[in-house]
Amino acid sequence: MNLKVLIKIFRKTRDYLTQGWMIAGLAIVILLPFAIGAGLYIKSHNILVQHSFWDLVGSTDWKPLSGKFGLYPFILSSLWITLIAILIALPIALLSAIHLTTYAKPWVLRWVHPLIDILAGLPSVIYGIWGVIAVVPFVQQIAEFMGYKVSGYSILAAGIVLAIMIIPFILNILIEIFRSIPIELTEVTLSLGATRWQTIKKVILRKALPGIISATGLGISRAFGETIAVLMVAGNVVKIPSGIFQPGYPLPALLINNYGEMLSIPLYDSALMLAAFMLMLIVLFFNVLGRYTIVRFEKRM
Repeated sequence: MNLKVLIKIFRKTRDYLTQGWMIAGLAIVILLPFAIGAGLYIKSHNILVQHSFWDLVGSTDWKPLSGKFGLYPFILSSLWITLIAILIALPIALLSAIHLTTYAKPWVLRWVHPLIDILAGLPSVIYGIWGVIAVVPFVQQIAEFMGYKVSGYSILAAGIVLAIMIIPFILNILIEIFRSIPIELTEVTLSLGATRWQTIKKVILRKALPGIISATGLGISRAFGETIAVLMVAGNVVKIPSGIFQPGYPLPALLINNYGEMLSIPLYDSALMLAAFMLMLIVLFFNVLGRYTIVRFEKRM
C-alpha cells in the first residue's frame, strides 16, 4: 500500500470522525429538551397518580401539608406578570430599534450597543434590588393616587421590573433583524416619493414582521423563566390576583422558595416537579405558537 492510498484513507477516516462528532453534538441538542421533559414528567408521576392533572391545574387551593396542590394561582400570576412585561417591553424595544437603525447616525448605535449589552448582562438580583428600591414605592404611589391601599409588592411591580430586564434582550434581536433588511428596499421606496415613516410602516415593518414575532416569542419565554428579580417584588401571596396592584406568586418563585426544603415529603416534591413541568410546557407552547405564526405569515407573503 503506497503513501497516497494511506493519506486518502486517513483523510476519509478523519472526515468520518469529524462528521460523527457533529452528528453526536446535534443529537444532544435535539434530544436534550425531550430528556428534560421526560425527567420532569417522571418526577411528577407520583402526584399525577393521586390527583388529576386538570384538577391540579384548575384548583386554587395550595395547602401542601393538607395534600392540596392547586397550581392555578401560580400559573395565572405568571401569565399576568409576563403579559404586563411584554406589553411594556415590546413597544419600547421596537421603537428604539427603529430609531437606532433608521433615524439615528451610525455612531449612535455604536455607542448605544455596548450599553444595551451591559443591561442584558446585569445579574437579575440587581434588577430585583432596584425594583425594591424604586419600582415598588413608585407602584405604591400610583395605587394610592388611584385610591388603593397596597404595599407596592404586586403584579405591576413585577411586570415593570421584568419588562426592564427583557428590553435589552428583545432590542438586540430587533436591531439585528432591521440591520439585515436590504438597504435597497428603503432606497427604492424613498425614491418613489414615500416619506421615511411610510417606508418604515409599509416596507421595513412588513419585511421584519416574522423576526418581530420571533423576538416577541423569545422575550415571552425569557420572561416566564425569570426568577429572582420577580420573586423580590411580586409579593408571593398564594391567591388569585384581582388586579395589577395585588400581589402575585409566579411559578418560578414557587420553585425557588420551596425546592430543597420539602424534598423529604415525596408528594410535595412531586408537586414542585409538576410546576416545573408546567413551566416548560407553557414556554414550549409560546415558542411553537410563535413559530407557527411565522410560517403562516411567510406563506401568505
